[in-house]
Amino acid sequence: MQRIRLRYTKRGRLRFTSHRDFQRAFERALRRAEVPMAYSAGFTPHPKVSYANAAPTGTASEAEFLEIALTAPRDPERLRGLLDESMPTGLDIVDAVEARTPGLADRLTASVWELRLDGVDPAEADRAVAAFDGAEAVEVQRQTKNGVRTFDARSAVVRLARVETPGAAADRPSDRPCAILRLVVRHVTPAVRPDDVLSGLRAVADLAPPVPAAVTRLAQGLLDEETGTVTDPLAPDREADPAAPAASEGAAEAAAAKAPA
Repeated sequence: MQRIRLRYTKRGRLRFTSHRDFQRAFERALRRAEVPMAYSAGFTPHPKVSYANAAPTGTASEAEFLEIALTAPRDPERLRGLLDESMPTGLDIVDAVEARTPGLADRLTASVWELRLDGVDPAEADRAVAAFDGAEAVEVQRQTKNGVRTFDARSAVVRLARVETPGAAADRPSDRPCAILRLVVRHVTPAVRPDDVLSGLRAVADLAPPVPAAVTRLAQGLLDEETGTVTDPLAPDREADPAAPAASEGAAEAAAAKAPA
C-alpha cells in the first residue's frame, strides 16, 4: 500500500468552506481522477484519507495537509496535478510526496498566521502588540459545546509582530489604514486560534478592528524552538527519497496563478 501526503490551500471565497465540504469535494476529485484508493473494512467502506489539523472555517490557508492510501503506486506529482484539476478553484493541491517517514501529524506542532486588520492604524497595532507581548498571561473566553471556557492565549504565542508588507492575507485592498500582523503559535490544548489572539489584543489594549480580520495560515509544521520558525513537515519525506525534487515550485506557481483575486 502506497501512502501519499498532500498539501492544499483554501483561498479567496473558498476560505468559508467547512471541513466537511472540503471532504466531499476531495472525495469527488478522487473519483474523477480515478485514484486507486484503499478503502476501510466494514459495512460502510470509505476511502482511507487522514486529515491533519484543519484550519477553522472562515480562515484562508496555504498549508493544509492530508494523507491518502493507494492500492497501486502512482507518481506523486502526476497524481497532484490530476487532483488539482478536479478540485474547485481556490482549493488547490500544491504539493505531494510519497510518505517515507512516520508521524506527519506529530510534525504539525505550530502554525504561522497572518492577520489583516483593515481600518487599524499601524501605530495602534504596534501599541497593542507591545502590550500583548509584555503580559505574563492574557485570559480570553471562548464558547464551547460545554459552555464558556476561559484560558490563557499568551502562553502559546511564540512570536507576534506587525509586518510592513502584506502576504497571502492581502486579498481585500483598501485606501483605509491597515495593519498586518504575523503570528507564530504553538498547537496546544485547548488550541489557541487567531481569533483568540485578537480577543487578547482587545483585552490588553482595547484593539477592536472596525471590520472582521482577514486571517490566513501561511505555514504549518514543526516548531524550531531556537529560531521560532516553522519548518516544512513534508521535508523529511523528500529527504528520504533521493529521486524527489527539492520542492514542488512549479505546482505552487501554477496554483498561485489559479487562485482568485
